[in-house]
Amino acid sequence: MPKRNDIKSILIIGAGPIVIGQACEFDYSGVQACKALKQEGYRIILVNSNPATIMTDPDVADATYIEPINPATLEKIIRKECPDAILPTMGGQTALNTAMSLADSGVLKKYKVELIGAEKDVIAKAEDRLKFRDAMDEIGLESPRSRILHSIDEAEDVIEYLGLPVIIRPSFTLGGEGGGIAYNTDEFEQIVAHGLEASPVTEVLVEESVLGWKEFEMEVIRDNKDNCIIVCSIENIDPMGIHTGDSMTVAPALTLTDREYQIMRNASIACLREIGVDTGGSNVQFAINPNDGRMVVIEMNPRVSRSSALASKATGFPIAKIAAKLAVGYSLNELSNDITGSTPASFEPTIDYIVTKVPRFTFEKFPDTRALLTTSMKSVGEAMAIGRCFAESLQKALRSLETGLTGLNNINLNADVLSGQNSRDDLRAALISPRPDRLLVVAQAFREGMTLEEIHDACKFDPWFLRQIEDIVKLEQQLISNGIHSKDTDLAYLKKMGFSDQRIAELCSEDINIITELRTKENIFPVYKRIDTCAAEFSSNTPYMYSTYESDGYSNRFCESNPTDREKIVILGGGPNRIGQGIEFDYCCCHAAFALSEAGFETIMINCNPETVSTDYDTSDRLYFEPLTNEDVIEAIRVEQQKGTVKGVIVQLGGQTPLKLCKYLEEAGITILGTSPDAIDLAEDRERFQKLLKKLNLLQPSNGIATNEEEAVKHASNVGYPVVIRPSYVLGGRAMQIVHDEKSLHNYIRDAVEVSGDSPLLIDSYLSGAIEVDVDALSDGQDVYIAGIMEHIEEAGIHSGDSACSLPPYSLKSDIIDQLKTQTRALAKGLDVIGLMNVQFAVKDSKIYILEVNPRASRTVP
Repeated sequence: MPKRNDIKSILIIGAGPIVIGQACEFDYSGVQACKALKQEGYRIILVNSNPATIMTDPDVADATYIEPINPATLEKIIRKECPDAILPTMGGQTALNTAMSLADSGVLKKYKVELIGAEKDVIAKAEDRLKFRDAMDEIGLESPRSRILHSIDEAEDVIEYLGLPVIIRPSFTLGGEGGGIAYNTDEFEQIVAHGLEASPVTEVLVEESVLGWKEFEMEVIRDNKDNCIIVCSIENIDPMGIHTGDSMTVAPALTLTDREYQIMRNASIACLREIGVDTGGSNVQFAINPNDGRMVVIEMNPRVSRSSALASKATGFPIAKIAAKLAVGYSLNELSNDITGSTPASFEPTIDYIVTKVPRFTFEKFPDTRALLTTSMKSVGEAMAIGRCFAESLQKALRSLETGLTGLNNINLNADVLSGQNSRDDLRAALISPRPDRLLVVAQAFREGMTLEEIHDACKFDPWFLRQIEDIVKLEQQLISNGIHSKDTDLAYLKKMGFSDQRIAELCSEDINIITELRTKENIFPVYKRIDTCAAEFSSNTPYMYSTYESDGYSNRFCESNPTDREKIVILGGGPNRIGQGIEFDYCCCHAAFALSEAGFETIMINCNPETVSTDYDTSDRLYFEPLTNEDVIEAIRVEQQKGTVKGVIVQLGGQTPLKLCKYLEEAGITILGTSPDAIDLAEDRERFQKLLKKLNLLQPSNGIATNEEEAVKHASNVGYPVVIRPSYVLGGRAMQIVHDEKSLHNYIRDAVEVSGDSPLLIDSYLSGAIEVDVDALSDGQDVYIAGIMEHIEEAGIHSGDSACSLPPYSLKSDIIDQLKTQTRALAKGLDVIGLMNVQFAVKDSKIYILEVNPRASRTVP
């Protein structure tokens, strides 16, 4: 069926602000939908309140409303724009719930607006826990035994029927919000009360416990001709009981037999047919009891989800784009596969590699919160890695997290001081506990002699995954025993198993340069394979690549990168989202790719975040899905240097992540474009920056530089409490703190940060009652353009990322604004900035103090 011609304009609802459970994956899906439907000639109206998205750029939709996403606002926009249809499936739970409210209140009927992508009854059937359970019963698919609650008064009967523990799932919420696992009556009542409050329909589903079961997801697409394809199967490494967004996952599913996979595939398709999804994608979640094979359906999302973004990046299949086109009448066989350029979208993707997703947590930001995982999502980002075997994929994913991991690093639970060993009881307790670092605990348990059976009994990870981890630990132990120079050490095999040069160096107690030199001498280099959706059955026209050490690592290698002879520029992305470094930096990287392409350069993106627009196959000319480490980045650039001219690398747009690589890139002879690494270091190093300000005659709050604890106490005493502690080389205010007394200062230095000559602390006088101001500027080395002056609503002392702000400033006098501009220009020239710069000022008693300067992209740019 060709596209619908009775529709002329479509309103797309975005996801609103970034929240846990709903992040930049919906910017990715929204952008794909807008682009796809505009190409078809439809007029696109977009509503989204998040200014940090590519989606809200003026040229993405025909009309863009940066407005709150609620029924009242949407009705006003509908009245003004008169869209023919609303597409609610690209904006997460926010868009879906808002569309349902518009339908229930009669707004859609009043203005004759049609829901496309998912009809009202379909959404209700999938999202309403009771209706979904009844629908699954109708087609013979088993669900966990359950009861629906609408008030806490019904609790006693439910506990008597199901027993404890139970899993509580509110209806119509995102990221498992309001849900949890109740092990006793008090927990039950508390979680149910929270769940009823979180659910917009005051409804929770209470399920029998399936804790410890294996969890799987199927990404399914169905069109209006009943063509169905499984885009990707995903297996959770963590057992049931942990939200899938917080679980480590692999694609394709690795521990299902073919018979089990086919049963699950058929069940997924039957689920979509029964619910009524016939114009787009859905995510269906299953649990399997490993003891008897019993399979139950957990839930489905009748929309593009977080897993859809992961599945899209894992396979190369653009789920959001295809779903948008299905929503306007196309069928799968009428749409082409952009990756191959020769197969239809009805061709079910097949992959010949392993994809691993590892979530990123920031519990360190909230020291009073227990670092435990439940059915309510807590991760703030994720990294994805691709390899030819699970070990390679896993170890690449772990080093992609940027948490200091280089692989399955040792973990100290409560180790004995003399032996360095953790007690067996401590290990078993940590394995039972759903910790975010449980995979590292598994590896540590193998190191300290626990058997696979003992570990499985405690953590319920599938034995197949445990054997893989055990194999990695055995290789580590051989390397520690033999060293890197032994004839018994096979360096090529270690690389094939995902060991980085840094990890090998740590295990051998060698310098990383020795490992890299040895690898170079033995001609051991990665090759690059293409994501092609079809396991090489057809050639791929899209240069979307990952590295691997295939075969024996150095012979019979076949690299599919095929670099071009063009002038090219490499852009380093921001890696996984975390508090302080998120979608804003991806926005900057995407615009760099767009602008440089317009200027005639070939753009090359290196990033490892599956949620982002920057890792879309069509954002840059060439994409390397790789960890942002010095080894992985330099190897990818070396391949591109084999043909054409690599003009240089842009590091100033991806936050702190790429800045940390500057030193290694320079040592490798790779040109850094824009502001020089030395200028960036000058602004990041508190001591060097202080000298620059004195040279420019600019004010800082009274302060001192400390390189050890003794100096910190001395400077804090001289400055006077309270003081603001600002470490060097951090992002998002990490480890910055207001300290009120000497005892707190000692605790801070012990717990929060390493103080040394390489990483000095700035100890600032706290300017109570000051007005904080952000200024963004752009410089070409000579002229400085002031892009925006933002006055914070809260007084200085609240991190700028947590403060509300007004643009333009609402209370600053014109002479203060002029001085801010003058000082910003002086700083840009003093730092030799070429590109973006953000300056944070504090204004008190008509005096302007400089808090810090970021000669790079910042979160205020979008």
